[in-house]
Amino acid sequence: MEPLLDTQDKPGTALPDRSKEAKREKPKKQPKAPKPPKDPKPPLVKKEKLPNVTAAPIDPNSMFKEGFLKSVYSEKPSNPVVTRFPPEPNGYLHIGHSKAIAINFGFARYHDGVCYLRFDDTNPEAEEEKYFEAIKDIIEWLGFRPFKITYSSDNFDKLYELAEDLIKRGGAYVCHCSDTEVKLQRGGENHGGRYPCPHRDRPSEESLAEFRAMREGKYKPKEAFLRMKQDLDDGNPQMWDLSAYRILEKEHHRTGKRWRIYPTYDFTHCLCDSFENISHSLCTTEFQLSRVSYEWLCDAVDVYKPMQREYGRLNVTGTVLSKRKIKKLVDEGIVRGWDDPRLFTLIALRRRGVPPGAILSFVNELGVSTALTNIQIVRLEQTVRRYLEQTVPRLMVVLDPIPVIIDNLPDDYVEEVEVPFGKDPAMGVHKVPFTKTVHIDRSDFREIDSKDYFRLAPGKATGLLKVPFPIKATTFAKNETTGLITEVHATYEKPEEGSVFKKPKTYIQWIGSSPEHKSPIKAEVRVFHPLFKSENPDSVEGGFMKDINPNSEEIYPNAMIEVGLEEIRKRAPWPEEEGEKDVTSNDAGFETVRFQGLRVAYFAIDKDTTDQKIVLNRIVSLKEDAGKS
Repeated sequence: MEPLLDTQDKPGTALPDRSKEAKREKPKKQPKAPKPPKDPKPPLVKKEKLPNVTAAPIDPNSMFKEGFLKSVYSEKPSNPVVTRFPPEPNGYLHIGHSKAIAINFGFARYHDGVCYLRFDDTNPEAEEEKYFEAIKDIIEWLGFRPFKITYSSDNFDKLYELAEDLIKRGGAYVCHCSDTEVKLQRGGENHGGRYPCPHRDRPSEESLAEFRAMREGKYKPKEAFLRMKQDLDDGNPQMWDLSAYRILEKEHHRTGKRWRIYPTYDFTHCLCDSFENISHSLCTTEFQLSRVSYEWLCDAVDVYKPMQREYGRLNVTGTVLSKRKIKKLVDEGIVRGWDDPRLFTLIALRRRGVPPGAILSFVNELGVSTALTNIQIVRLEQTVRRYLEQTVPRLMVVLDPIPVIIDNLPDDYVEEVEVPFGKDPAMGVHKVPFTKTVHIDRSDFREIDSKDYFRLAPGKATGLLKVPFPIKATTFAKNETTGLITEVHATYEKPEEGSVFKKPKTYIQWIGSSPEHKSPIKAEVRVFHPLFKSENPDSVEGGFMKDINPNSEEIYPNAMIEVGLEEIRKRAPWPEEEGEKDVTSNDAGFETVRFQGLRVAYFAIDKDTTDQKIVLNRIVSLKEDAGKS
């Protein structure tokens, strides 16, 4: 780009005086001096046109180089860095979890450390094998490989020994109070005075015997539980004698029927962090108050104490993320399942076609701080759209096709038109058949023309993308019952030899009919809109189920795709990044076949696709183009 000329005065350069006085004082003409010989002109160098490129992406490691995570590392510059991601295997991960994954795995990777995937499987009543597998799969899809996959249940023996040790040290006791009584001891709903449990000062030997009785089956659930003897005078409720063990009569998926008592999160989490030598225990700010009890327990049983620090969690507005609420949507048939593309579970975003790299870019762009991040869906879509613009090929798609018969072409006319897969030459080119009958989108034809309309209309010429010359509509037919156009007749406006070709103002996508080329490829296209009508579905009177958008899915059953799709499928995944980097096309999931439908939207193939039927999901719309008429 050439620099702009500087219009300010330069040192030693006088601007001409254009005042009236100056005009009146005409200097006497002096004889002309001989002209100096001209310097030879340098050879003309044609300026090379730069290719169109998008803005450089944000540094993918910026979230670790600045702000909260930089200060966390500065506070404890460990070598090695050891982190963990500890999900409960009782549901599918959602968009908010992507931040926790990116922080814990990414922080370790950035500092050449390691990150454990530890399943917090201490509640057998809610855990299922399908969740373990889904969580592992999503983490790998996002491009991370755990150093080790561990389970809190691996440490049940060790945790039990430390529980007995805590009792012997006078730091825990067996309580027989009801839930109501415990709440009252902690001040009750009116936040009144706190008072100790009547069992708090029982001898350690008695609590130890009762704890063993809990393990051996003397008590039923809620008849006894182990509580930590903390500090009731502390203003932090996480120090008000939290539960350490409770009775659950449920077989565990890993330990079977061996245990009847299970440790709580508050007892398990910090100790498992200690066992695995976690250097930085990074969690969301909802656990900020828990840091005191975390450190208290490590000190109480005299084990290594990791450093816990808290960041603000990520929340997306305009949807629901709670497992209970999503289950209700699934159970009542509002959505197809937990991976319905209108949801914001990570398996739903994956099925919709959102690339893993786009999700990580989204988290990185937002940055990390201690503040809760409430983000609108459109902000996520902006990142996804920008990411796809740089990484996926382009094809022609017609959502609602109508045939255009070009009357002045022979019936057997076929011209193979070369079409690029994108702006980047590395994506390559392919050929599509231009024939006597082509299909255009219904929205690209009007029965009545107007000056501000530049697509096809009777008597108006419009370009077909990459076809040498435009077509001009002549007549059309319509269904009198529905009022819909059934076909359009046109002529191919190839200029006579020697005449000037007038370039049309607009070019539209099209798909030719050629059985020989297996064109068009027919498809069902699903266009998704927000599942809820408001930004906060929970605030709606009657609850989130009263806020359902009845038009959240729009289906085009007769859509068409051009034949370049077959090559795109063979070359998937698009793009080869993050967890899809080393995937062969044979192993790539349907959702890895991503492309931009020219002038329409970004699409991915859905898992409902069969050999007989292609199903496309709209990932996101294109950028709004104010110039499109």
